[in-house]
Amino acid sequence: MKLHGYFRSSAAYRVRIALNLKGLSAEHLPHHLRKGEQTAPDYLALNPQGLVPTLEDDSGAVLTQSLAIIEWLDETHPTPPLLPLDAQQRARARAFALAIACDIHPVQNLKVLARLRQLGLPEEKVTEWAAWANREGLAACERLIAREPGPFCFGEVPTIADLCLVPQLANARRFGVDVSAFPRLLQAEAAAKAMPAFADAAPDRQSDAE
Repeated sequence: MKLHGYFRSSAAYRVRIALNLKGLSAEHLPHHLRKGEQTAPDYLALNPQGLVPTLEDDSGAVLTQSLAIIEWLDETHPTPPLLPLDAQQRARARAFALAIACDIHPVQNLKVLARLRQLGLPEEKVTEWAAWANREGLAACERLIAREPGPFCFGEVPTIADLCLVPQLANARRFGVDVSAFPRLLQAEAAAKAMPAFADAAPDRQSDAE
């Protein structure tokens, strides 16, 4: 398999964690987002959105969107499962993951922040926007799992929820968010980061890290 990504992309980070948890290897092909390498014609031919990650499987099939890739990995390599066995808990884990992947991450990603700069916002305001998006979204996520058993988001093993949470907390810190306000999220993060699968997927462990 080939994984097209960028070391600091939280979406690619999610997929790296999933691959590690499944014990799967992939050739990592970096595309420097800040240099616009994701808009190169050859990459756009692979992923018309010009986003990372993109996964090419061993047959040459191309998959895009991190959560779709993670669920495909879970369906094709079911051990260990990345979704709870109980149907209601599966729905809750998916909802938590979507809260991050669809409601927090997109409004503070590189593309949106670049557009805010184009519209004339000073850098201070751009950073404030990203911090606000993270702070508001993570506060809701804290409440979503407040009564869920730990140490992970949904019990004793990591799920798709944790795969989304750990990269998003990293984003929040980069934008200066005081994450100490989210003790339940930090409990899940600590449990996850104690696992090699999460630690080895971290941005600073990647070969293209700057």
